Amino acid sequence: MVKEFKINDIVQMKKQHPCGSFEWEIIRLGADIKIKCRGCSRIVMLPRSDFEKRVKKVLLSKANDAEN
Repeated sequence: MVKEFKINDIVQMKKQHPCGSFEWEIIRLGADIKIKCRGCSRIVMLPRSDFEKRVKKVLLSKANDAEN
């Protein structure tokens, strides 16, 4: 099953970032996914396969909010 992610979605990761936040914003999609921590603004790039294993759930889909 392929998970659908969109730019500007807010996702919750399984493990906490050292700053204390679980929330990340997707800022780039492709073979690699770039995410930005909502707590400290650190930017991390992960291969899509690693990202899909580490993500717990989509908290807020900003792309859907823009359509409504």
